[in-house]
Amino acid sequence: MTRPQGSAARELGLKRGEFDLAVRLGRIRTVAAPDGGLRRVPREEIDRIREAEGFPDALREQVRVVGTAQGASIMDIPPSRFTRLARAGMLTPAKFYVNRYKTVVWLYLAQELQEFARSEVHAPLLTGRAPAAMRARIAAGKDLRPRTWRSRHARYLLDQCGDPWERAAAITTFLDADLLADMVDSPHERTHLLRLRPHESWYGAPDSPTAQVVERILVADDPAEISWLRANLLLSLDKARRLRPAPLLAAPQPAPDGPHAPAHPVAAEDFTVPAPAEPTRSLWGRLLGRRG
Repeated sequence: MTRPQGSAARELGLKRGEFDLAVRLGRIRTVAAPDGGLRRVPREEIDRIREAEGFPDALREQVRVVGTAQGASIMDIPPSRFTRLARAGMLTPAKFYVNRYKTVVWLYLAQELQEFARSEVHAPLLTGRAPAAMRARIAAGKDLRPRTWRSRHARYLLDQCGDPWERAAAITTFLDADLLADMVDSPHERTHLLRLRPHESWYGAPDSPTAQVVERILVADDPAEISWLRANLLLSLDKARRLRPAPLLAAPQPAPDGPHAPAHPVAAEDFTVPAPAEPTRSLWGRLLGRRG
């Protein structure tokens, strides 16, 4: 027996944002829905969490996030040093949001910051002069917060995958549409990957200003990161093709005569697999329109 995510969040005493983060961090296990909709939470998983020591405060503390000012206070360092550590890739954001000024606000897990500050290995980073490599990154204007967040997010998406096609679709989340169109020639495969992409609506309506900002964070821009994604996509596609081919476009059907004739003929865009919610058009419209 499973429960919808909204019901599970209420039973666990979590706000929806807290619940979503707990799922992404692996604190709450979900399973695929039989109808292909949003993933669901097993009844035994809810019982396991509720019976754990310290529930519900311990669970809430595991998903408590803080911004730069509060994070710096937790680590007992100036906010400017906190920002430099994050930009240099030493601190990994757990989530972010886009404020009304279209500025990205990064949030961090309080527990991770506490553990970082307590570690003797990290002590030199909290006081005194920063290491040369870190200073060089900052001087070059690098900001690794998007990349470190993508790394965390990719682990979550790949953990949800059930087969190579789903894994390939998850990887495409982080690739530029033009690059992906060059890598995947088949329109059937591109459409199949599009429809298998993880359903995510947390970044707003397609083509909205917020979605455009999020797209810039989602798409990898580091050469080493792109190389890793390309290699993993090709490997997953090779396994997926050997498992089963992508569904073909449905053939047009002759229109019947009489009053029951359809208002619109069956188009080539009618496919044999169900479609999830519409993704960001600015990314995927270019992908599907590039070829085929």
